[in-house]
Amino acid sequence: MTRDMTENPDPETGFLEQLGQRVRTMRALRGMSRKVLAKVSGISERYIAQLESGKGNVSIVLLRRVSNAMGANLEDLIPATEPAPDWPVIRDLLRKATPNQIAQAREALSGQGQGVPAHRMSFSGIALIGLRGAGKSTLGKTLAKEIGWSFVELNKEIERQNGLSVAEIIALYGQEGFRRMEQAALGQLLARKELMVLATGGGIVSEPLTFDLILQSFYTIWLKAKPEEHMARVRSQGDLRPMADDRSAMAELRTILLSREPLYARASAVVDTSGLSVDAAAARLVDAVAPVLQSEARMFARG
Repeated sequence: MTRDMTENPDPETGFLEQLGQRVRTMRALRGMSRKVLAKVSGISERYIAQLESGKGNVSIVLLRRVSNAMGANLEDLIPATEPAPDWPVIRDLLRKATPNQIAQAREALSGQGQGVPAHRMSFSGIALIGLRGAGKSTLGKTLAKEIGWSFVELNKEIERQNGLSVAEIIALYGQEGFRRMEQAALGQLLARKELMVLATGGGIVSEPLTFDLILQSFYTIWLKAKPEEHMARVRSQGDLRPMADDRSAMAELRTILLSREPLYARASAVVDTSGLSVDAAAARLVDAVAPVLQSEARMFARG
C-alpha cells in the first residue's frame, strides 16, 4: 500500500507554513501591503509571497529584515517548538483566570505588585478605535462637542510633538520608531489629567503595551463598518495609505480587518456605523457613551 505523504507533512514543512502564517498576520496587523513590506525590507515582493505561502526557506538574516521592516520582534514570527516548561500551566491558568486575577498577575510580572493592592488608572475619557474610514475623526469631533470634552487625534499629536508628518516619521524611523513616538505622545496626553475624546490610528492595536494603556485609561469604543464602506470612505478622502497602487486593495483591507478584529473586539463597546448617515452614527455613538457619562466619568473625574 502506498502512503500519501501529504497526510503527514515533515516538521520543516509545517514550520515554514506556520512561519508564513505569522508573517502574514503580523503584516496585516500593521496595515502593510505585501508591496510596502517588500519596499521597506529590501526583499522582493515575489520572495515575500513565497515566504507567506510557506514555500520560502528564508535565512535568519532575511527574516530579521522582514521583522525590522514591520517593527516586530523576531521571536514573534518564529513558531515556538520548545516552550518554557511552565508555559502550558501558566497558559491554562490564564485561560481560567478572572479579569482581576489577570490584572494582578500583570502587575506582579511588571514589578508593580509588591504587596500593594491593584489600582485602576485614572479615567481619561473615551477612545475610538477601528480601521481608517470608520469615522473616528468625524464622529469623535461631534461626540466631544456634544459632551463638552476636548477632542484629540493621536496621529496629529504625534506630528505636533515631533515636527514631522506620520509618513515622514515612518520613512525616517520605520514602524518601530513610529510606535515609540506613539506611546510617548499617549503618555503626554494622559499626563494632562483632563477628559478627552481620543481618535487613535487604526494600527494602534499592533503595539500591545500602547493598546493596553488605551484600554486601561479610556472607555474604548470600536467603530465598526463593512470593508466596502471602509474602502469607499478612504477613497473619498483621497487617501489609500498603505494600499496605494495595490491592485488587490480590497483583499488587503479584508486581511487587515481579519487580523485586527480579535484586538478591536477587546473594546468596551462596539458601534456599527454600516449603512448609517453621519448624524445617525453620531447619535448611536452618543447613546453608547451615555452610561459612562452618568457613572464612571463623574466618579473618576472627582478622583
